[in-house]
Amino acid sequence: MLDALDRKIVAALERDARTSFAVLADEVGLSKTPCWKRVKALEDAGIIRGYSTRIDPAKLGFGIEAFIQVSIDFELSEAFEAAVQAHPLIRRCHATTGEADYLLQIVTVDMMALDRMLRVELSRLPGVRRTITSMAMREIKGDISFANAVGHTQQKR
Repeated sequence: MLDALDRKIVAALERDARTSFAVLADEVGLSKTPCWKRVKALEDAGIIRGYSTRIDPAKLGFGIEAFIQVSIDFELSEAFEAAVQAHPLIRRCHATTGEADYLLQIVTVDMMALDRMLRVELSRLPGVRRTITSMAMREIKGDISFANAVGHTQQKR
């Protein structure tokens, strides 16, 4: 698990993954080399899986975001998952419990594109039996700080 210093490092990188090691080290109270070693250890442990840029889909013309519950014929689950991996408009896919087998998060440019995605593309993915679509009206919370989540969990014990 993360100690307090690792949580500070993770929290700082969650805020700005482009920060330099000099700035990061200063922020968490270490010198540059020990800070780099801790980041490297977090990467090697798989805690830090990579670094990415957060994009605003609406600014690129993707004005529709939807969540789709998908029920499939389970013997086609591997083919379905491979098709989902390859589809450029499916942002996230989770295998779920409950009535649906998967929950997809997708983006499209408008309602006509969403209709096409549902009727022509998604319905034809391997094994799809049924879909239920919910539209996102607005985002209330888009992410969490995992460093803060770990700290919160440790405080509750």
